[in-house]
Amino acid sequence: MSDDVRPRRTGAGEVNAWIDNPDTGARLTVTRGDELLRVPLGFSVDGTDLGTDAELVHVSERTVGDRFTLRSGKSAGEHDYEHRESVHTFRAAGGVEWQVILRVGRDGVALRYALPALDGTARVTGERTAVTLPAGSRSWVLDYQTWYETPRFGVDTAELASGAYGLPFLTRLDGTTHLLITESGIDGRFAGAHVRAGEPEPGGGRTLHFTLADESVEVARGVVTPWRVFLVGPLAELVSSLFVEELAPAVAPELAGATWVRPGRAAWSWWSDFYSGAQLAKQRHFVDVAAELGWEHLLIDCGWEETWVPEIVAYASRRGIQVHLWTIWRDLNSPEDLRKLALWRSWGVAGIKVDFMESESKDRYRWYDTILTESARLGLMVNFHGSVIPRGWMRTFPQVIGYEAIRGAEYYVFFENQALTAAHNVIQPFTRNIVGAMDATPVAFGAAGRTTSDGHELGLSVAFECGITHFADHVDAYTARPLAARFLAELAPVWDETVLLAGDPDTHAVIARRAGDRWFIGGIATGEARVIHVPLDRLGAGPDAQVWIVGDASPGPDAGDASSALGLMETTVTVTDAVEVAVARDGGFAAIVAPAGADVFRAAPRPYHPAPAVHPSVAEVGADGTALITTDAGARLRLPAGWTADRVTAPHPHQAGGPHQAGGPHPADGPHPADGPHPADGGAAEIRWAVRPGAGLRPGRLGVVTVERDGDGVVPVVAHARVVSPLTAGRYAMSDLPMIEFVNEDGPVERDQSNGGGNPGDGGPMRVAGQEFERGLGTAPYSEAHFHLGGRAESCTGAVGVDDESTGRARVSVLADDREIFAAVVEAGNPVTTFDLAVQGVRTLCLRSEAAGPDDSGVHVDWVDTTVHVTSVNR
Repeated sequence: MSDDVRPRRTGAGEVNAWIDNPDTGARLTVTRGDELLRVPLGFSVDGTDLGTDAELVHVSERTVGDRFTLRSGKSAGEHDYEHRESVHTFRAAGGVEWQVILRVGRDGVALRYALPALDGTARVTGERTAVTLPAGSRSWVLDYQTWYETPRFGVDTAELASGAYGLPFLTRLDGTTHLLITESGIDGRFAGAHVRAGEPEPGGGRTLHFTLADESVEVARGVVTPWRVFLVGPLAELVSSLFVEELAPAVAPELAGATWVRPGRAAWSWWSDFYSGAQLAKQRHFVDVAAELGWEHLLIDCGWEETWVPEIVAYASRRGIQVHLWTIWRDLNSPEDLRKLALWRSWGVAGIKVDFMESESKDRYRWYDTILTESARLGLMVNFHGSVIPRGWMRTFPQVIGYEAIRGAEYYVFFENQALTAAHNVIQPFTRNIVGAMDATPVAFGAAGRTTSDGHELGLSVAFECGITHFADHVDAYTARPLAARFLAELAPVWDETVLLAGDPDTHAVIARRAGDRWFIGGIATGEARVIHVPLDRLGAGPDAQVWIVGDASPGPDAGDASSALGLMETTVTVTDAVEVAVARDGGFAAIVAPAGADVFRAAPRPYHPAPAVHPSVAEVGADGTALITTDAGARLRLPAGWTADRVTAPHPHQAGGPHQAGGPHPADGPHPADGPHPADGGAAEIRWAVRPGAGLRPGRLGVVTVERDGDGVVPVVAHARVVSPLTAGRYAMSDLPMIEFVNEDGPVERDQSNGGGNPGDGGPMRVAGQEFERGLGTAPYSEAHFHLGGRAESCTGAVGVDDESTGRARVSVLADDREIFAAVVEAGNPVTTFDLAVQGVRTLCLRSEAAGPDDSGVHVDWVDTTVHVTSVNR
């Protein structure tokens, strides 16, 4: 063996590693003082094992270092690292060359495989990579599931069942040294992996084998696997480690300055009010309370409707709050579907929560590649749910501000008999949260069947880290607990540093996170009521630091099992080295540490910013293909894809008024977002814009133009105008026309189906008195559906009745420019009531329904075969 292929020790600090090639095949040895691991190396290509009977032909070494910036995470800001890298080239018996690329950093070791001379493609069918856990070790694991939502639990190696386990996999090797196994640097070139535990071995050990999610993976020349990562060291070092991010690819130059990525705290209504995502008024309330608490974001989960999303974006922007929308991955799974992202961004939406990917396959990772690239291009933040675990994307794609991949608070909603345990929670900071943002939606005071204390729930707000923390409970549940509300208002939106102060995965976790000169501490415990010792020396807060603690009220041994009802109490102390905190059974606490003389409390409600002026709120496209709108002088436009706008510097042929400048009605439940100084009122200087829609805007259809003005930091204040392509001669089913606004008691107004329940698209066939109808609108009183006619229609025909899915009576009416032109009372079991209405010159038509009496709540009204007739367009 020549000198250049002899095994070399590669080290960084206390961690060392080397690769050699004994008779049993290529292997990796890892030490930290003593020898910790021996890992057999290699993989199978087209059924051929490349790890055994392989000749080591070359070794190259280098130092790899970089500086990178994290926008969120356990330690936002700039970071430097330096790894020792060695590339070991082997030649298999059949002549195939393959490589092991080894990296050693401060916190651990990583390896990946490559085929440097592959001609064409091949299929990887398995790996030799394996880790043997020593007898007497203990692990914290979860049963493998491609979306990582099974409970985590602790188990001695001797009791570990054979089977598949998800990453990250944590093992205590001895009294202080721990091993965390995970991955980094994955993309659509490969599939994810998990580990499979074999049968018990002589002496009590157990071997974990890396196992691919796909039976085989097609690969091309070059690197063919992600990094297999082995973090080693004390728990405190693992909790603070950024090794997974260090191994990930560098950010693209165009994303290096992504200051639009905004970490923070979010209000989220789905958990506490399942169908609230369909209710504009409820979302406004969540915005109002979030603004008073100083939070940064609002997530609207399933049920939102594109008619009013621009309205809530505008409403929230006045308080510096950004809106995120929930969607399902399969609805973003084609080039046509991906256009939705650009559309939502054009409304001013700041981010998306994508759900139900539930796969580790190479094919699904190729989908992730597409979403990551497109969301980065558009400037959309992304929160992945029903997803894989983090593998370093927060460095490569800083817009990724969250992943689920945890059994979080939503399990209280669907599985009350499988409530989250304190033991499950305590494991997370030592396992799942080490590798990246964890959207567990914490602080669920209102959870049915909860066994954790209020202090435990509040402590989760710090103990669990996510780029944007979505609080589970109703915002009113927080304001009803003043101490909780005060802490969550103070809670920092982004962390500069993370430190483990105390704990063990079996007993408790006390995590400290720094923001500026203050430290926030979250303590969560499992087991009996007790006093937890919290050392503060690692925080450097100085002598006589101020500590404000919000913990369990009456946390003594007499609390019994009713700890969740104990409530909260506050304590303020001045300390230097440590504090002792009493917690209830399955209890916890939250705290703020500030230097002596500094302000502990700094929160303030978010300021109000007036909306930019825009007029008219609904503008029609004229004969020249443009629509004219007027805005504040300091405003700018955000347009749908394919649209253009030019400033009008000379009198425009449209500015004298007419159908192309038709103003829309104000929403029934609040002021219109476009309210502001009207040009006729002699307001501030203005800009006139000639907006030219894209070629695809068909007659009767509309698009939304977003008007932006600088507001609070990265959040512009916005208003909207709708641009409508005027109706041409013909018949238009109203279920095919866009609404310019709607109000509906239960979910959205449904098209060509009954109202159903609170979700979009959950109705059935429209059926009145046994007669079924294919076309129409399903509503739940009180409801209003507004349509823009622009003065071009001659008549509106149709019928209305109570759907057979409900009982009761309703008063229904049709309004033409706010003037009632039809009214009737309809009752369950009766045939539909028909109408034929003249609507010449009517600009806005409204279909309204309301319960006829107090006993008629829950009645559903179908507007069937409603049709607008246009015979002439010369108006």
